Amino acid sequence: MRHYDYIIAGSGLAGLYTAYHAAAYGKVALLTKSGITESNSYFAQGGIAAVTDEDDAPALHFEDTIIAGRGLCDYPAVNILVNEGPQRIRELIAEGMHFDMEDGSLALGLEGGHHRKRILHAGGDATGRMVTSFMISKVINHPRIDIFENHSVIGILEDNNTCYGVRAWNLVTQSEELYTAPHTFLTLGGTSAIYKRTTNPHTTIGDGLALAYNAGCEIADMEFIQFHPSAICTNSEEAFLISEAVRGEGAWLINQNGERFMPAIHELAELAPRDIVAQSIYGQMRKYNQDFVWLSLKHLDPEAIKRRFPTIYEKCKELGIDMCDRIPVAPAAHYMVGGVRTDLNGQTNIRNLYICGELASSGIMGANRLASNSLIECLVFGKRAVEASRQYQQTEKTPRFTTRYHYNEQYAPRYIQLKQQISKLMTVHAGIIRNAALLQEGLKQLEELEKEIPSKENEYYSLISHNLITVARLIICSALFRQESRGGHFREDFPQSNEQYLFHIVQQKDKEIKTIPIDVNM
Repeated sequence: MRHYDYIIAGSGLAGLYTAYHAAAYGKVALLTKSGITESNSYFAQGGIAAVTDEDDAPALHFEDTIIAGRGLCDYPAVNILVNEGPQRIRELIAEGMHFDMEDGSLALGLEGGHHRKRILHAGGDATGRMVTSFMISKVINHPRIDIFENHSVIGILEDNNTCYGVRAWNLVTQSEELYTAPHTFLTLGGTSAIYKRTTNPHTTIGDGLALAYNAGCEIADMEFIQFHPSAICTNSEEAFLISEAVRGEGAWLINQNGERFMPAIHELAELAPRDIVAQSIYGQMRKYNQDFVWLSLKHLDPEAIKRRFPTIYEKCKELGIDMCDRIPVAPAAHYMVGGVRTDLNGQTNIRNLYICGELASSGIMGANRLASNSLIECLVFGKRAVEASRQYQQTEKTPRFTTRYHYNEQYAPRYIQLKQQISKLMTVHAGIIRNAALLQEGLKQLEELEKEIPSKENEYYSLISHNLITVARLIICSALFRQESRGGHFREDFPQSNEQYLFHIVQQKDKEIKTIPIDVNM
């Protein structure tokens, strides 16, 4: 058993940032499932949304976020995001982070749902990699931070509704390890790799969500899965992201007849909020029985495109696609809008357990995340969580915990097969377009798959197999409950929004689904 002052599980921007700030107050254990660079943050292309220009204002950023969230954003959370975000950016720059500049000022881009240029970027289209790499440089040799790669968190050390640390599975030694601390932070990302076609790393399967749920945390708004409109469509299942910033530079979406279709659907055309663009593309794909639409750049300056999007250009070239002409794109699962319910300081309903980043549901995103609000959320609420944790000192003695898990290598192939089965199931039954029949059939199939999981108690592969089922079930049950269409949740049997559903849907282990009103107080 190892003891620290802080445990941070996850090495995306939220994890790195909280680890760095927590290290000012004590010894930190940073655990990551794979390598320290493998996270959604690392692969984020677009940028960070924050007000840095005199022609912009937090109130305008607030309004854009609220509109994108389709009536389900909690106003206090959004207010914190837009007002504290600029200061977090100034602090990053003061620490040495370099964002792209233009004529001596920060270069600002425009993305879907924003009415002002407020997207900071670095390395053109490599913002996530640049910011994450910058934070890695801050933590990797920090004297107060111990990094444990290839350590998957599989359980919460919980007693009397208080968190005392985590159970981790060492993927190298194939054995369980215990880490205790007065303060535990889960920053384990989303669930999008539970779908067949995703922009996320293959490790992003919602294991953080499952272990929080199993520990008794409240889980909110799981029906809202954001499908990014424009991921490259190839013969493989690879879904390389084409940043929204490409459309921000003027690229058009073209159907199989060579027609632009977004101007007739939304006033912002290709820069409409992601849910609208993704659903519109899907509609065109169904209409013409095609697997993709075209993202056309042929009317833009090719040299400017190469300079602005060097990473995307090279990836397209590798795939035999001329980015300066047109790119075949289709929606792919991208972001978990819901997650583990927290307060405005990242605190869950379990004492001393904090959630930050994509795994958290603090009320910011509503029914649909505004483009590039994710990275700024990591900074704003990561710092708030660390500062809040200092106010609560664990006085009670840590209970005695013992290791309990083992593994049976023979179960590994079945787990891999199950992951493939669930990805197909979720894509068909809980994808972009849903209805009651599809969702109910999906639940039925999950029950059948669950019966096939080896029932060996406290076995590693059995545990993570059940976790996959848990995550899929949370999404489907929430989608069944919301009998309307809103944001990242579209029900073709209830195609309109219904004001009676202006609430958060909350699930908790061994309890009935409940609803919580939207907080519109400032």
